[in-house]
Amino acid sequence: MIRYALALVLLAGTAAAQDSRRPSHCIAIADAAPGLEYLHKAAFTDPVPEFSVRIQYISHASFLIQTPGGLNAVTDFTGYIGNTRMIPDIVTMNHAHDTHWTANPDPAIPHVLPGWGDFGEGIDHHVDLGEMLVRNVSTDIRSAFGGREDNGNSIFVFEVEGLCIGHLGHLHHEPNDQQYAALGRLDVVMVPVDGGYTMEIPAMIRIVERLKSSVVIPMHWFSGTALEMFLDGVGDTFAIDRRGESSMEVSLRDLPSRPTVVVLQPEWLRDPQ
Repeated sequence: MIRYALALVLLAGTAAAQDSRRPSHCIAIADAAPGLEYLHKAAFTDPVPEFSVRIQYISHASFLIQTPGGLNAVTDFTGYIGNTRMIPDIVTMNHAHDTHWTANPDPAIPHVLPGWGDFGEGIDHHVDLGEMLVRNVSTDIRSAFGGREDNGNSIFVFEVEGLCIGHLGHLHHEPNDQQYAALGRLDVVMVPVDGGYTMEIPAMIRIVERLKSSVVIPMHWFSGTALEMFLDGVGDTFAIDRRGESSMEVSLRDLPSRPTVVVLQPEWLRDPQ
């Protein structure tokens, strides 16, 4: 699986090369866009509006990220995303637990990105699909018997429609200055808020406060208790937007002036009947 990296670079840009990617400001931070207007709810099978990105919370740490040109990316892919015939164009994985990866991804998926390499060495991804660029920043995870695997987790960043969308994976520690610099600006970030399996909630709050992302989406919560503790902890800094649905559409021009936590409800994908 680790040998996928070279092949991914060679294959990148084939399926969606006809679409050009809007320049992002992930590393070179631009002025913040004014205002916030989330777009209407839509099924994952519907087209994504121009200049927007659809994000759907599937389960646990898995999200579907969709582009106007029809690209589908799935984070922390476990091999199952619901009752759907849709084959993602690209999937990312982390191997802290089997709820974040699969050893047998569908061979029809063009791009499979493991978030780890040989033990302790990490891995580097920079996959350009034309409309979307996917890259990673390695972090540590816990290993067996209370040890540590250096660079065993990846924070994946999806640059699309001018947005920088980050997924923290199974993060076990606060990033250092070099890792924060490599991440750059994240307009939208998915963060684990379980309070123990990954990190304690106060540490995760420090991370989101430092990232200053416009939109924070909680994930990896096993009960309402941990989620509510996280929301209580960020309530003075972030606006809280609780939703009854699993997806949202957001564009660069509509990012909020005040950082906002958007609570989505996980839901498996299902093709229309």
